[in-house]
Amino acid sequence: MIKNYFKIAWRNLIRNKGFSLTNILGLTIGMICTIFIFLWVKDEVAYDKFHQNHDNIYQVMATRDFKPTIFTDPNMAFPLAKGLEGGNPQVLRTVVTTHQESHLFEYNNTKLKKNSYQVGEQFFNIFSFKFIKGQPASVLGDPRSIAITESAAKAFFGNDDPINKVLKVDNLENYKVMAVLADPPGNSTFKFDFIAPFDNTSEFYKNRMKEWNNSSHSVFIQTIPNANMAKVDKFVNGVKHLHSPGDKISTYWTFPLNKWHLYSEFKEGKNVGGMIEYVRMFTVIAIIILLIACVNFMNLSTARSEKRAKEVGIRKTLGSDRRQLLTQFFFESIILALIAFVLAVGFVFILMPSFNLLVSKSLHLSIIDPLFLIGALIIILFTGVVAGSYPALYLSSFNPVKVLKGTFAAGKSAVLPRRILVVGQFVMSILLISATIIVYQQIQHIKDKSIGYNPNNLIMVPSSSDIDKNYAALKQDLENTGLVASTTRTSSPITEIWWKSGSPDYDGKAANGDIIFSGLQADVDFTKTLGIKVLQGRDFNNTPGDTSVMLLNKAAVVAMKLKNPIGMVMKYGRKFTVAGVIDNVVMASPYDPVEPLMIYYDGKSSSMVNVRLKNGVQPQAGVKAMETIFKKYNPQNIFEYQFVDQEFGKKFLTEELISRITNIFAGLAIFICCIGLAGLASFTIEKRFREIGVRKVMGASVQQLLMLIATEFLKLVAVAFVIAVPLTWYLMSNWLKKYTYHIDVNAWVFASVGVLILLLTMVVVSLNTMKAALANPVKSLRSE
Repeated sequence: MIKNYFKIAWRNLIRNKGFSLTNILGLTIGMICTIFIFLWVKDEVAYDKFHQNHDNIYQVMATRDFKPTIFTDPNMAFPLAKGLEGGNPQVLRTVVTTHQESHLFEYNNTKLKKNSYQVGEQFFNIFSFKFIKGQPASVLGDPRSIAITESAAKAFFGNDDPINKVLKVDNLENYKVMAVLADPPGNSTFKFDFIAPFDNTSEFYKNRMKEWNNSSHSVFIQTIPNANMAKVDKFVNGVKHLHSPGDKISTYWTFPLNKWHLYSEFKEGKNVGGMIEYVRMFTVIAIIILLIACVNFMNLSTARSEKRAKEVGIRKTLGSDRRQLLTQFFFESIILALIAFVLAVGFVFILMPSFNLLVSKSLHLSIIDPLFLIGALIIILFTGVVAGSYPALYLSSFNPVKVLKGTFAAGKSAVLPRRILVVGQFVMSILLISATIIVYQQIQHIKDKSIGYNPNNLIMVPSSSDIDKNYAALKQDLENTGLVASTTRTSSPITEIWWKSGSPDYDGKAANGDIIFSGLQADVDFTKTLGIKVLQGRDFNNTPGDTSVMLLNKAAVVAMKLKNPIGMVMKYGRKFTVAGVIDNVVMASPYDPVEPLMIYYDGKSSSMVNVRLKNGVQPQAGVKAMETIFKKYNPQNIFEYQFVDQEFGKKFLTEELISRITNIFAGLAIFICCIGLAGLASFTIEKRFREIGVRKVMGASVQQLLMLIATEFLKLVAVAFVIAVPLTWYLMSNWLKKYTYHIDVNAWVFASVGVLILLLTMVVVSLNTMKAALANPVKSLRSE
């Protein structure tokens, strides 16, 4: 029986090549999109889950309540991890780490800047990074040992065995390589080239173990399975507040590893989501695109129902029951789905490098992966059953007597469902296109917002102790090139915030009015180099008095409710006098309000040297001149630089990625719709071929005939537009609410999308109608 089903199905597909190719093309494109989206979603959902104990790993976080501002802080006191050891039976292990750091590593004549972490002794017991050579104890048991990744080993040592080789770090300390690790997966929160232990024998380490109020490290814990996390949180708070009784604003809690990536956004102390929103969105898009392809199949199958009516009538007369007919038609749709899926997998392999480049990942498709095989079966059966359901039910319901007597007519009962399906297709397409435009507008709106400084022709170079010693000479040499307009140095990049704390004390400060402040240290020419507008007062001017002056941004003045800030005394460890007020500078997320910022003078050390090139100077020429001068005063380090505009642009990477992916899939969704529309128009014209001939004989023009056929489809597009507009408006308005600064959904977006869809419909229908409209009516009326 199965053999017969297959034989009949195959013969039907071969006999109706146009129908089969149209359906296969639509289904193939839909499946390609679905596979790519689910590969991306799988990678996002699997973030960090390669760790063996991922269900029981947590990061200690803090909610800092600076009334009225609340923020979530991952920075912890260094001794907290040790303080949590052994104090609660539900806590198995704890570890403290630095944040990701960049260091200069040197072996023989090879010098490279690489990312690394310093970690506590339980790091490899908590996190399951794969050891290729060596053991965790050999690395973390010796303060001068280090573990390196496979790619780092290749970069420094080629094919030589790296074990026991010695690397110099930052031209200061020597570390012996004691282990080689597999490179961290692309979906790992920890991305590194080197792992080194803390030196627990040094005085610096011993002093840090006493610093319970200085929070600048990450603390992680591993619990027993099914631990009571409310009790663990209570324990963490008890330990921290025992050693920091003055910490009245912080509440500590544990954040599960499984949420680090997908639920990473917090506002006012509450989790507001993160990448999970895009994971859900693209999952829905994948289903929508696959459904659009399935709708094509349904429409085309029912449109050609009259051609198969006699087949159904004869088979019923010969004894076939409805169950057998249903099985036959489902079998045909599943075969089509199978062919489309095989083609889709082939195209996925071909397009995978381009897709990886688009999404900045290293995704791969393994056809022997059990998860893939299960997914393949689900997609094929889902597509085959959904696409074939209505055609199978409809075709198998034909009355054999009416069919064989020639009195069968499809009627409105067949046309109405097809119209509903076409409307559904266009509703989904209009929604996708409109959403794509709105996402793009929102990104551009944020990009066009003033960031408070000029990022163009501004270059950041990491500082060092040698640069700090020779900074005055370096600054003079840079400006003597004639290419550099100004130079300054800061304690952090202008594109990042490295330091937050409570506000300074000042006269008139409310008793419970502490405000969360960002902090920055800077040198002379700070506002001149960065292009920041001074609203009141002055910048640092290189006088002895600068060591006791402070600059505030506009947000700080507003938050502190200061009317005349110039000359006010601020107490922050020591006394500072406010010398100037600057415009708000966007250093953190451009989507959030600018936080209060205080800047005070530091003429001795820095983390970043900022160089402003003169207008009209070619960046390549400026960088080349800078490299010569930096190497002169900093010969032990490699020359690195970053263009500020490019670094600021990285703040939009996620949104721009989402926009690009949405653009592509929305375009493909429309293309699939057009394929179905072309097929449906073709069948409609075939069915009305004689009618068109009669109308031509009666004097109808080509234009009138085109409008006659097109009007039917244009009405469906209009109905889809009426449904899609309020639905899209509602969904996108809710999405925009998560941004502090956002656009309003404009009516012209829907108007332009509506015009685009109408034009596409007219073009597709007209191209298919033209042949019939231009044909000699004698051919269509010859048998009449």
